Amino acid sequence: MAGKKTTGKTQDFEGSLRQLEEIVEKLERGDVPLEQALALYEEGIVLARSCGELLNTAEIRFKRLARDLEGNLKLFDQQEESEE
Repeated sequence: MAGKKTTGKTQDFEGSLRQLEEIVEKLERGDVPLEQALALYEEGIVLARSCGELLNTAEIRFKRLARDLEGNLKLFDQQEESEE
C-alpha cells in the first residue's frame, strides 16, 4: 500500500511534511507488513531529505534578507555580500 513513490521535490514543504507525517503514523501503528514498512521507510527518508533541503534554502534566503541604511528591507544577492 506504499503506492506511488515520490521524491518530494515536486511538492511544497507543507505537502511533503504532511506526507511524511502520514508515513510515520502508519509505521508507528506497527500493523504494516515488513515489505510495505521498508518501502514506506525509504519514501520517508526521501521526503525528510527534501524537507531538509527546502528548509536550508529558506534559511539562506531569510539570512540574505536584511535592512539597508534607511531601514528598508532588501534582498541582498551573493555578489553584494562578498563585496562587504
